Amino acid sequence: MARSVVLAGTVRCEGCLLPPRWCVCRALGTVATPLQVDVLLHHREQWRPTSTGKLIQRVVDGARIHDYRRGVPRVPVSIAEPGRELWILHPRGEPFATIAATPPDPARVQVLLLDGSWNEAGQMLREVEPWGRRVSLPLGGTSRYLLREQQGEGRLSTVEALMGLLDAFGLHAAGAQLRLHFELHVYATLRARGHKSQAAEYLGGSPIKDA
Repeated sequence: MARSVVLAGTVRCEGCLLPPRWCVCRALGTVATPLQVDVLLHHREQWRPTSTGKLIQRVVDGARIHDYRRGVPRVPVSIAEPGRELWILHPRGEPFATIAATPPDPARVQVLLLDGSWNEAGQMLREVEPWGRRVSLPLGGTSRYLLREQQGEGRLSTVEALMGLLDAFGLHAAGAQLRLHFELHVYATLRARGHKSQAAEYLGGSPIKDA
């Protein structure tokens, strides 16, 4: 387990932000991918245990977090990697399928994920969209992210969007490993909240029970 911090009077792991009993930091191996992954994290997400942007930083090799505060300007050079095309993942972007007949080399792509509420993500998009290519994925179905009420049909969490991108690139092993981390995080958080029956139901349809 990583160091502990005290949030709202509760001792939590500094890594996964869960109570020490439910810490998942060392449960699974990290996710290796040639894709450079960056997350623009709204400052309100910084200490929320439900932030999947923080989950990405913790489990994806080389992933980076960049804090966002409205009114504090950022420049592309602070995020963009030389030699890679910067993609900004957003539902209102250019469909992935129209970019090329075959997916581009992920080693030449950097993806910027916007992590916050839907309104916060829209705010962040307006600031950074001139920096790169806005790309969307054909993601459908209902989110498996049960920790926030705003999730629903067609509304996926930041980490679920990244899983979709990995699969679109054909990086299925990385996508499957990231899904294990994600679903373990959801399950452990439900247990930490005392929602035993909901956690058991979630586990029944999850690949983590066989991991």
